[in-house]
Amino acid sequence: MKPFNLALLLVFAVVSCTTRAQEHKITNDRFWNTVDGEPIYSQGGGVFQFPDPQSGTPKYYWYGVHYQEAEIYRNDPSVTLERNHFEGVTCYTSTDLVNWTFEKHVLTKEAVNFEENPTWLGRMGVAYIEALEQYALLIQHGKNVMIALADSPLGDFKVHRHIDMTSRIGTPNTGDQTVFTDPDTGISYLVYSYGQGRNKIYISEIGVRDGKVDLLEVHEIFRGASREGNCMFKYNGKYYMAASNIYGWDGSFAYYLVADDIYGPYKPTNEMQVMPGSEQDYAHVSQTGFFYTVRGSEQETVLFCGDRWAEFAGNGLGYNQWVPLSFDGETPYFNSLHSWKLNETTGTWSVAADNNYIKNPSFEADRRHIPSNNKPVQEQLLGWHTEILKGNSISTTEATSPVLNHFNTQKDRQHVIGEKSLHISDQVPFERRITQELSSTPYVSLPDGKYSLSATVKNTTGFEELNLYSQSGTQTFKTSFNTSNPEWTTITIDEVSVVNGNVTVGIYATGAAGAEAWVDDVRFELLD
Repeated sequence: MKPFNLALLLVFAVVSCTTRAQEHKITNDRFWNTVDGEPIYSQGGGVFQFPDPQSGTPKYYWYGVHYQEAEIYRNDPSVTLERNHFEGVTCYTSTDLVNWTFEKHVLTKEAVNFEENPTWLGRMGVAYIEALEQYALLIQHGKNVMIALADSPLGDFKVHRHIDMTSRIGTPNTGDQTVFTDPDTGISYLVYSYGQGRNKIYISEIGVRDGKVDLLEVHEIFRGASREGNCMFKYNGKYYMAASNIYGWDGSFAYYLVADDIYGPYKPTNEMQVMPGSEQDYAHVSQTGFFYTVRGSEQETVLFCGDRWAEFAGNGLGYNQWVPLSFDGETPYFNSLHSWKLNETTGTWSVAADNNYIKNPSFEADRRHIPSNNKPVQEQLLGWHTEILKGNSISTTEATSPVLNHFNTQKDRQHVIGEKSLHISDQVPFERRITQELSSTPYVSLPDGKYSLSATVKNTTGFEELNLYSQSGTQTFKTSFNTSNPEWTTITIDEVSVVNGNVTVGIYATGAAGAEAWVDDVRFELLD
């Protein structure tokens, strides 16, 4: 080999290794830690880029609310908590959007007099106010919008004012709110909803009026179905408004509208569209929290940063569910990934080797007993299809309908994740198949190869057949658990094959009247 070619090869190898080294893994469905191994507590906030106060180098600042209940639930996720208690607004910093360092509580309980006035604080963001050379933190405080100011992005933020929104939108409070900073202009906006019913969404520039930080002109950009978790991002020159359903603390579809101008018109007019890819598991069991657009050297990638209010909904592990979006023209696609890698420098991303390809694997996306006749009207579990081969039909109105999910007890939740699990039973002899089809999408491939399929199960006697199985091409793999399992136990099938990027995973059951089985925490992972 010529020396010149050898040199090129060495340069290529170094560049390749460097690029791979800049990939950092994001793992959802678990509680996150800082680089120092300390818990991350950040909900209802946002990520912003500001200069480091010491070096002047741009750095990512992640602000969010720390609730006392987040600590309690992290230590014992077998109990769902009802009330929220503000501990402060946390600030974490990073240079790669994955590895975060805790700085401090930049807005403290003392600063808002929380002990004497223990009211709601949440849904916040930070903007730099150039005219005042100050950083402004905007947060819901009781029934007002509170603005706190600091000289540094690291605080300490002190209360500047409270804004009663009644004269502006008709309610003193905002329904939900986030701060969006246009990456091209540097102008920041508050994106917020009407305080009652949340059926209207507004945008106001954050500016200065009469020497005070204020919300400038009110622009109504949406009037229609009730929506919460309203937030924005910009991609390829377009502005996107996103929101969730009014489902309390639970996850929901991710909705969107798109416009050429930040003030609209947003299309389709007053008809938010469901973001493709978010349907099978309610946006990876989360609500729209905020977005961050990574403008890398190779591509622009939008991060969906979902809030999972697990301490109040009991719907799994982890408070922060971050996934990359893809785009088909102007249409965003939600890539529901358990584990993936981001290169902040290039803007590229890839699926991690330990990704669980199952959607709604712990059956936490469904907020009610299914079938449900109310908010939402729904016959099937999200991501799963139950086929009744024998027994009572599934119905949202008939009392004889089988119930497809089970609300786990506290004892159950010491062994499996979250409030819910799959339930297999009937009042009459039954035969049933519950399946999920996995296949490659235009943006995430399901590689051909060998996989591990596992689930945690519990069941009574009375089953003639009770199998966990997978089928791809002409190959079927299964394992039986029809003998009684009075305690939760994990079953696994190794060396499951996937061919042509498609596989069906499922449970097949034939049982006597009253026989019961429960299935939870299904995993389908590529083997090394």
